[in-house]
Amino acid sequence: MATDSATPVILWFRRDLRLADNPALDQAHATGRSVVPVYIHDEGKGLRAQGGASLWWLDRSLPALAASLQERGATLILRRGDSEAELRRLIAETGADAVFMNRLFEPDAWSRDADIAHALEGDGVECRGFNGKLLARPGSLLNGSGGPYKVFTPFMKALRAQAELPAHTTGPRDLAGTPALASDDLKAWRLSPTNPDWSKGFDWTPGERGAAEALKGFVAGGLSDYAAGRDRPSVAATSRLSPHLHFGEISPWQAWRAARDAADAGKVPSNEADKFIAELIWRDFSAHLLHHFPTLPEKAFRPEFDALPWREDAPGFAAWTRGQTGYPIVDAGMRQLWTTGWMHNRVRMIVASFLIKDLLIDWRQGEEWFWDTLVDADLGSNSQNWQWVAGSGADASPYFRIFNPVTQGQKFDADGLYVKRWCPELAQLPARWVHAPWEAPPEVLRDAGVRLGTTYPRPIVDHAKARLRALAALKTVSAERHDAAGD
Repeated sequence: MATDSATPVILWFRRDLRLADNPALDQAHATGRSVVPVYIHDEGKGLRAQGGASLWWLDRSLPALAASLQERGATLILRRGDSEAELRRLIAETGADAVFMNRLFEPDAWSRDADIAHALEGDGVECRGFNGKLLARPGSLLNGSGGPYKVFTPFMKALRAQAELPAHTTGPRDLAGTPALASDDLKAWRLSPTNPDWSKGFDWTPGERGAAEALKGFVAGGLSDYAAGRDRPSVAATSRLSPHLHFGEISPWQAWRAARDAADAGKVPSNEADKFIAELIWRDFSAHLLHHFPTLPEKAFRPEFDALPWREDAPGFAAWTRGQTGYPIVDAGMRQLWTTGWMHNRVRMIVASFLIKDLLIDWRQGEEWFWDTLVDADLGSNSQNWQWVAGSGADASPYFRIFNPVTQGQKFDADGLYVKRWCPELAQLPARWVHAPWEAPPEVLRDAGVRLGTTYPRPIVDHAKARLRALAALKTVSAERHDAAGD
C-alpha cells in the first residue's frame, strides 16, 4: 500500500516513558513521516486500576516525557478514556494510517492490545508492536519440552545464553512536524493525592533524566558491594531503579549495560555486576510467568496452597499496614513504605512473611496493599514475589521457611539504624534491645523513654506460637496435595 509521506504515524506511549532505547519511537521516526506521540489514560476494559502511589509517579513522569519531546520539536498529546476510541479519534484528526507501540505483556493488556490491533488493521491502519520493556520477549525462552520455564536458574541461563545487547540509541534529535492537536490538561486527571496529601515524604525524581541519575549514582556507589549491601536496609546499596523500570523511563538493557561496562572497566567486581544483572533477570522471570500463567495475581501457582486456612484478622491487618505490630523491623518497613512509596527488598520479605505466616492472612491482601502504596508496583513482580514468600509460587521459598522478625532484624540491621530511623520512638534504645524492646529491662526502657503499650505497641502476636500455627496450617496443604495425588 502506497503511503503519502505527509501522512503522520501515531506513537502510542504506555509504560515506555523515555526517548533513549525506545524501539517504537526509533521505528516510527524511521518511516520519515511526522510522529504524533500520545499517552492515553485508560482505566477500563478489565485492566487493573493503578494504585495511588503509581498515579503519583505518573503525574510527574508524563510532564518529564512531554518536556523531552518538546525539546525535540514534538508535543505529547494526552487523552483519557477507552484506548481504541481515543486512537480512532486521533486517527480521524490526523489522517494517520499507522500506530507504533511497545508491547505490554500482562495478560489483560496483551489481549486488549491484540483486539485493538485487529480492529484497526481491519480498517486499514497498520499496528506495529515492539519489545521495549523486557530483556526477552515472553515466548522467546522455552524449556526443553517447549513450555515456559518455572524455575529461575534455568531461565536465567537460557536468557544469558540468548542475550544480545541491543545497540544503544538516544532517540531522534528532530521530531518537528507534529500537527497541533487538542490535549487534556494533566491537572484535570487529579492523579496526585490532595486531601490528605500522603505523598509529602516521597523523595523521587520521576522521568528519564531521574532514571539516568539513579543508575549513574548506583553504579558509582552501591554496585561495588551490591551482593552483601543489598541485604542491609540502613545502607544505600540498592539501585532504587524499580519504579523507573516499571514505567519504562529506562530500559533494563541500559541498566545491564551500565553494570557490565563498570565491571569490564575494573570499577566494580564482576560478581557484583552479575548479581545485579541476575536481579534484572528475576524481574523478567516474573513477567514471563505472569504472561504464561494469567491467574498469578489471584490464584496460587501451586493450587494446593489455596487450601490454606487463612484467617480473617482486620485488626491485625490494620496494625500491619500502619506499622504498629510491635515488631520493630516489620513496623519500620511498613512506615518506610507509607512515607516514601518504597520499601527495602530484604524488609519486603520480612513484612510479607510476618503477614502470611505470623498472622496467617492471605497473601493477596498484602499484594493489594503493596499495589496501592508502592511507586514500583508491578503486576508480575508483585504477584510473583508475594507468592514466593507464601511458598505457593514458581520456584518459591518453602512455606516452612518462616522468618523470625527479631533475628532477621538483628542479622540485617545489627546496629538498629534502620529501625531507629523509621520508628523514632525507639531511637534511644541500645542496639541490643531495639529489635525486641519487650525483653529490655524496665530501667533501660525508662531511660530510653519507651513505654510499651503506650509510646510503642507490644507485639500483637507471639512469634513462637504463630510459627506453630503456621506449620499446622501447612499440614492442610500437604493433605490437599495427597488427596489430589490419590484422585
